[in-house]
Amino acid sequence: MTNRNFFELVAAGTLNEEVIAHAVAQIEKMDATNAKRKEKPSKTAVANEPIKQAIMDFITGRNEICIASAVAEAVEISVQKASSLLNQLAEDGKLTKTEVKVPKKGLQKAYGLVEVGE
Repeated sequence: MTNRNFFELVAAGTLNEEVIAHAVAQIEKMDATNAKRKEKPSKTAVANEPIKQAIMDFITGRNEICIASAVAEAVEISVQKASSLLNQLAEDGKLTKTEVKVPKKGLQKAYGLVEVGE
């Protein structure tokens, strides 16, 4: 069955075993493709790994919480990219995320090393 034929049958409201089998097969193909895609990191993810390491080195060297703008300046990247990478590191469990009050800027997210007991 072609995809066109499948869509014509669905549009007409015809749901027989052949249509259902085709739909199941197509879903399995999509799942396999998506699983394969997830296994391989994107070019951006690969390019960001050294930057993430530099961020970890900076925060480890300071051994205190840091806001994204301080990290961005130290690693020489944009604040937006620093914020995004810091969030990724926090999601990976490598950093903790808290909020701190910054004078004249209000509450901002700050990132620090994960304590051994956490």
